[in-house]
Amino acid sequence: MSWPEYALDEIGSVSRGRSRHRPRDAAHLYGGEYPFIQTGDVKHAGLYLTEFEQTYSEDGLAQSKLWPEGTLCITIAANIADTSILKIDACFPDSVIGFIPDPNKSDARFVKYLFDAALKKKFKAFTQGAAQDNLSQGKLLSLKFPIPELIIQRRIANILSTYDDLIENNRRRIALLEYAARQLYKEWFVRFRFPGHEHVKIIDGVPEGWKMKTLGDVANTNEASHKAKELPASINYIDISSVTQGGVDQKTTMLSDEAPGRARRIANHGDIIWSNVRPNLKAYALVMEPEESDVFSTGFTVLTAKTVPHLFLYQFVTTENFVSHLVNHATGSSYPAVRPPDFEKAELLLPPNSLLSQYQEICEPSYALISKLVAQNRSLAEARDLLLPKLMSGEIAA
Repeated sequence: MSWPEYALDEIGSVSRGRSRHRPRDAAHLYGGEYPFIQTGDVKHAGLYLTEFEQTYSEDGLAQSKLWPEGTLCITIAANIADTSILKIDACFPDSVIGFIPDPNKSDARFVKYLFDAALKKKFKAFTQGAAQDNLSQGKLLSLKFPIPELIIQRRIANILSTYDDLIENNRRRIALLEYAARQLYKEWFVRFRFPGHEHVKIIDGVPEGWKMKTLGDVANTNEASHKAKELPASINYIDISSVTQGGVDQKTTMLSDEAPGRARRIANHGDIIWSNVRPNLKAYALVMEPEESDVFSTGFTVLTAKTVPHLFLYQFVTTENFVSHLVNHATGSSYPAVRPPDFEKAELLLPPNSLLSQYQEICEPSYALISKLVAQNRSLAEARDLLLPKLMSGEIAA
């Protein structure tokens, strides 16, 4: 089955974001009530984009444009052709192109899945040889895409979005479980409102019996690594770009002969991986039930709990205070990085073992459920991605 081909501007309106400045260049434009979407926000979003880290002020809005909910965001720099549909009204920079579908000709979800189907390879052909990958609006509009009639677009989008809706629901459940564990950690170990706190003396601001230790006292760094010629025949490689705050987004399966030299680290269940580079970006994750073929980049420091439960350690190394410690110890201006000894120097207040055990016992079922939900999301994504090219090519009728 073949479908007629159209350029994007034949099935909707296409234009580029307007702002080029960054917060450090024009601070007065930021910090207001208007969401300001960046390429990283698009990359880490699912079908719909609702989360963002930056906002615009009225001054910023005056120099930009507020795109309506339903706009498909397409990145054209850094991460080429990442896409997500706005679930909010928002501004975005010139590294993002906005596509607003013609309601009589296209469905934004279908166009998003069209990009996901395999078009990134096509876009790479436009950017080879450039100092930094980029895709201009002109190049994007020069491409023709196979587009079926609107009713078929919607059928395809409805099938594929069912998977994404389930994935998003699981993500929300995971976020709630993690939030509860984080709040309990703060209540007990930061605010000192732990069970029986009424009967414990506070001496110099610290509960009696609690001790100041370093991370190196309670955890090991980089316990195990593969030797150069001892990797499994096939590996699931996890590099820094595969990890965002709190999770592993993807694994890249490859033959060990094709693996980069940095594919060496071993991480076991309960270990924590933390990116050595740009710690302010908070690229870390709790490793849960890894596969034997999972291999992590040497760009991570792997933390293994030694004398404390791993969930307590995980909460400690993801606090803002710990992130600040890493940022303050990072060296290098253009590529700031920390070393394992920098992790080990961090100080933490260690409560009695009985309290640590209680925290682990309460939170462990939540993280066991999180592990199942993560695995379920991975299976859902794999099923969707297997179905995606067949639906988008017309091999399977919607």
